[in-house]
Amino acid sequence: MKPNEILKQQFLEIVDNQLDSNDPPETRQTLERLKKEGYSDADARLLIAQCVAAEMFNVMKHNEPYNSKRYVSNLNALPEPPSE
Repeated sequence: MKPNEILKQQFLEIVDNQLDSNDPPETRQTLERLKKEGYSDADARLLIAQCVAAEMFNVMKHNEPYNSKRYVSNLNALPEPPSE
C-alpha cells in the first residue's frame, strides 16, 4: 500500500472512531447532512476525512494543540475544502 493510501485509511479510521463515539457530534451531523445533499456515505466520509487531515496538518505544522472550533468550522463548511 502506498503511503498516501495508508494515510487516507488512517484518516477514515479517525472518522469512523468519531462516528462510533459521537465525539464530536458534529461529525455525525455533517455525515447526515452531506448524505441528504446527495453525497454517498463513502464520499461524505472522505470529505470529513479531509477536515481531519487539515486539522492534523495544522497541529503538526504549527506545533499547536487540536482546535475543536476550527475542526467543527471546517465540518460545517463542507463540501467546501477545509481551511488551514
